[in-house]
Amino acid sequence: MRRIVVVGASAAGLAAAETLRREGYDGTLTLVGDEPLAPYDRPPLSKQVLAAEWEPERLALRTPDDLAGLGLDLRLGVAATGLRLADGAVELADGSTVPYDGLILATGVRPRRLPGEGGHVLRTLDDAMRLRDRLTPGRRLVVVGAGFLGAEAAAVAWRLGCEVTLLEPAPVPLAHAVGAEVGEMLTRAHLERGVNLRCGVTVTEVTGDGVRLADGELVEADEVLVAVGSLPNTDWLDGSGLAVGDGVVCDQYCEAARNVYAAGDVARWYNPLFGVPMRIEHRTNAAEQGMAAARNLLAEPEARKPFAPVPYFWSDQYDMKIQAYGYLRGHDEVAVVEGDLAEGRFVAAYRTGDRLTGALAVGMPPKAIRQWRQAIAKGAGWGEAVPSRSPAAAVPGTAGA
Repeated sequence: MRRIVVVGASAAGLAAAETLRREGYDGTLTLVGDEPLAPYDRPPLSKQVLAAEWEPERLALRTPDDLAGLGLDLRLGVAATGLRLADGAVELADGSTVPYDGLILATGVRPRRLPGEGGHVLRTLDDAMRLRDRLTPGRRLVVVGAGFLGAEAAAVAWRLGCEVTLLEPAPVPLAHAVGAEVGEMLTRAHLERGVNLRCGVTVTEVTGDGVRLADGELVEADEVLVAVGSLPNTDWLDGSGLAVGDGVVCDQYCEAARNVYAAGDVARWYNPLFGVPMRIEHRTNAAEQGMAAARNLLAEPEARKPFAPVPYFWSDQYDMKIQAYGYLRGHDEVAVVEGDLAEGRFVAAYRTGDRLTGALAVGMPPKAIRQWRQAIAKGAGWGEAVPSRSPAAAVPGTAGA
């Protein structure tokens, strides 16, 4: 294997490239990225960058010297447009073709958009800088979507003195992921600060004056941020022969086809720890999966290792630090195992079937949730992890969608 191509100059792509070199690969290593910038960190875009606490230079994942030390054939500012599996070649937007013996796909996701013109999205550094320039005191911002990204941006805008309206189609924000009671607690954080949170409303269009709701109402705004989820960047793989379905479909080793692997937000792989296919859009997973894909690409088939992580994510909203381990979606029960929901300081455990599958902490030190990660990793049963708790410990009505 003398030629390896990594498509996606992302956290996952960079982790894959570094791992390949660290594992001794000394052949031609091409890293392709559609943005002109070297790999940079994205989570701070909706937090420190949007708040003008960090300048763009701080986002770089590696120094120019570090990148140079990898000996990369670096192709930045050029998107991949096609994949020829039979020929072992990636087609680029500049008309060139890059041959490969091994391929790692780390093309990430792009924001979903709404009909109309003028709305911001928040995925790239350019997106964050454009919105940041507009968030001045007194400015009216409508955020469409009260998921983690929308909630983080709303919290920053409120802190900057903007008048913030947060629109969410679900009755309770994030209930499908964290449960209704936890979602309601996170909702109160917005309401207590004067954010105009409206749930159960559907936005049909972004207009020059704000957004239009399904019932015809115009919600006026100076700026609109659309944060209604994302789509895996797989369009360029149409006709390639790879299986695509909400991401690049992979097995437990992150392999999508012979010597073709995927990592990061674009990868939908089978996680044997939870027994389900999943696609995770979190920074920690991107780096871990990039490393796993690289190692498995280099390994003999019998020496490959399944990628079976306990997913981790975090979110900063107002003065709250939210941390979670595991796979919370589709849960059957939530139990508060430490602290108090009403006080906004607690650890909640999540049950799916008869297993502990997740834990979420708000306002707690890292050590408070670390033990729960270990229990999830070893596949602990619910009765073992949350033994003999009183009925009050279970939070009713929190089954996941």
